[in-house]
Amino acid sequence: MATKTTLMTDEQRPAPLKKQEPNAVSNFSGRVTGTWGNLTHFLGEVRAEMRKVVTPSRKEVESTTTVVLIAVFIFGLFFFVVDAVFSRGVEQILHRLGAN
Repeated sequence: MATKTTLMTDEQRPAPLKKQEPNAVSNFSGRVTGTWGNLTHFLGEVRAEMRKVVTPSRKEVESTTTVVLIAVFIFGLFFFVVDAVFSRGVEQILHRLGAN
C-alpha cells in the first residue's frame, strides 16, 4: 500500500523550507555565546587543574634550593674555566699571526 507522500503530485507537495541566512545580530549573538561557552569551559578546566596542585613542604623547598645553588656554582666555575682556556688559546693564535 502506498503512503500519502508518494501519492502527492509535485503541485501538492509543500515547498522545502528555505534556510534563513544569518544576519548581523545572529552572527554577533552566536559569536558572543560561543565565546562565553569557550571561556567558561576553559575556566572550569583551570579550576580542575588547580585542585591538583600541591604546595611543597619547607624541607622540599630547602633541598631543591640547595641543589639549584650548587648547580649554578658548578656551571659558573665550568664556564669560567672554559672561557679562560679559549681566551688563552685565541691570544696565542693571534700572537703567532703577528698581532700585538
